[in-house]
Amino acid sequence: MSTFMIEPGARLAGRYRLDSQVSQTDGAVLWKATDETLARLVAVWTFAEDFPRTSEVVRAARATSRIADSRVTQVFDADDRGSAPYVVEEWVAGQSLTDLLAQGPLAPERAAGLVAEAAETLATAHAAGLHHLNLTPGKLIWTVGGAVKVTGIGVDAALRGIGSQNPVTADAQGLGRLLYAALTAHWPGHAHNGLPAAPLAGGVPSQPGQIRRGIPKDLNDLACRAAFQAPLGGGPLTSARAIADALAGVPRMVPLPAAPHSAPEPARGTSRLSGEFAAAAAPIAPPRQRPAPSRRERRSSSGGGTTGAITRALVGGLALAVFVGVVVVAWNIGSTMSGGDEPDTGGAQNSTNNEQQAELTAIQPASADGYDPPPNGDGNEHGDNAALAIDGDPSTGWSTEGYESADFGRLKPGVGLLLDLGQTTEVHELTLNLGSGPANLEVLVGDSTDPAELGQGSSPAATQENVSGEVDIELSDPAEGRYVVVWFTSLPQDGADYRGTINEVELRGKT
Repeated sequence: MSTFMIEPGARLAGRYRLDSQVSQTDGAVLWKATDETLARLVAVWTFAEDFPRTSEVVRAARATSRIADSRVTQVFDADDRGSAPYVVEEWVAGQSLTDLLAQGPLAPERAAGLVAEAAETLATAHAAGLHHLNLTPGKLIWTVGGAVKVTGIGVDAALRGIGSQNPVTADAQGLGRLLYAALTAHWPGHAHNGLPAAPLAGGVPSQPGQIRRGIPKDLNDLACRAAFQAPLGGGPLTSARAIADALAGVPRMVPLPAAPHSAPEPARGTSRLSGEFAAAAAPIAPPRQRPAPSRRERRSSSGGGTTGAITRALVGGLALAVFVGVVVVAWNIGSTMSGGDEPDTGGAQNSTNNEQQAELTAIQPASADGYDPPPNGDGNEHGDNAALAIDGDPSTGWSTEGYESADFGRLKPGVGLLLDLGQTTEVHELTLNLGSGPANLEVLVGDSTDPAELGQGSSPAATQENVSGEVDIELSDPAEGRYVVVWFTSLPQDGADYRGTINEVELRGKT
């Protein structure tokens, strides 16, 4: 079936409903679509029958899906086997650098922080053998929640047939041009992406400091060393890693876009001021500690502003006063009836429980991996995507491999996600953000990854059946160990396969 015969409302793979066209690129069409299985917006690429690079785009998309960095546009699905090939990516809502520069250049420190994020993202992609080759201001997005996204890694070059003899340096020059544009609101070359061409000095684009006053010399030189490969300072910057290292110390004060009307739930931030990235293959380190919110706090809304806060405070104070009065009266009545001889142990127990709850802290795993231990497993269960389950971004996640049945074709007792806490830790409770469909799972805790020592199948720390979506799990008894495994014993159906998904894991306990 030809791409141009597909109309809004058509479905691909029985689940992706095409809602509206966003753009066309030489026979490839980008759609705003809905994943009806998971009830979320997605972006879908479809291709004309005579589009010459369909297989290359699908291969690039599959490779991009393995990059463990939440700043990369996530690829959810890619298939070129049927009559209507497609690629499914996350739908990124927000403002691009092009949108922001329509209001003028950014403050130098904000421009540097933005490009630092992009450089780190490209360095991660380069380590995985992927490149962009088409970096423009429209490819750098702030989501409605303030997260940075670099769109088009791998896929853009394949879509447009762009190649380079030295792709690492080509992306470094692209990052330099983005910094130049962010500092000056001009493009170093011909007018591009709605930006005017940079003024020329001696037949070449002027340096940023010649266009705008107040740009620090180190940023001026860095933009020229990358965009033009100029021999200033330490010489040309020839890789994204070199640019990321040069900008490692800049503050990540990225501007937050205004949320559009009917905006989807904001993604959790990815700048250093609004969140942190889990690094792929990071060295094991002690868990980071932060106050653990209660489940009520996590589920409550934050709206209301100052007036709402005052109102809530007054209502809360009144309720507290009424409550105290009732307790005093009840205590006096109870004391009179009982003679005042029996000790009140209930209040002391509640106080102890509250103190214990308040002592719990969030536990950030040092690393994550797929868990498919021998003798029945092969030791690898999509471990390259495991870090997405602990990156603080519930729009990304880890999934098991696809199986033919909920019981893994009776080939193994289960598979799971292994979390290394970095040191022995007392685990009290978890919150899991799972995919759709009922799954059965166990929580295993131990100081070894050996299945016998983790208690697999015999003495799990917790057991859950027929669960999906967000699940709170409180262990009946706290469990101590360096490793925690979320162990699927039965998988939900996902299209033609059976697959377990964990979008995010939150752990709380004591170290």
